[in-house]
Amino acid sequence: MMNLFEAVKDAVPTRTAAEHYGIEVKRNGMACCPFHDDRTPSMKVDKRFHCFGCQEDGDVIDFVGKLFDLSPKRAAEKLAEDFGVRYEGLQTWQPQRRPSVISKLAAAQEYRKKENRCYRVLCEYLHLLRDWKEQYAPQPEDEDWHPLFCEALQKMDYVEYLLDELISGTLEERTAIVKEKEKDLVGLEKKIAAFDCRGTADPQRDSFPRKVRSTRFPEELAM
Repeated sequence: MMNLFEAVKDAVPTRTAAEHYGIEVKRNGMACCPFHDDRTPSMKVDKRFHCFGCQEDGDVIDFVGKLFDLSPKRAAEKLAEDFGVRYEGLQTWQPQRRPSVISKLAAAQEYRKKENRCYRVLCEYLHLLRDWKEQYAPQPEDEDWHPLFCEALQKMDYVEYLLDELISGTLEERTAIVKEKEKDLVGLEKKIAAFDCRGTADPQRDSFPRKVRSTRFPEELAM
């Protein structure tokens, strides 16, 4: 029977461990590195792991040790316990939980989900605004503008700004945007879904006139 370290490294690929401990790994083996502020996947995870951002590198024991702030021996024992790996000299061991580390990891993962959702919804909304700007553009003979054309004019620059900040802003700036827009996302998702169900049709066509005065932006269109 193999010793602890050999048995764990032979039985548990780093990718398997990463996914087990809550790290989302893409099909291509890339994941957001939990060891630095990583918004786009920069860590390759397979049998071993390597981050192209912070240069962290190692095997599954190194990964779990850093993730939970454990010594190599404790990390190997935790893996053996969590994955049922048998090894020479096996004894029952209760992992020493590190609440602070686990809480930080969970909080980071939860925030990442919120930020990804915010970015996705704003991208879809921007696409919708661009469609409206083209579809409902006033003709030379028109005296009034369609509300959706007004909304596109009013919101496009602002949404583009938010998306730029979510891509290149600091963590503090991105967090502020995610927090500020969290309540708005439900309404935007419903609006996007309503138009998706009807293609380019206007689900509000019967609820207001086709056009409104070009000199005003209705307050109800504010995001």
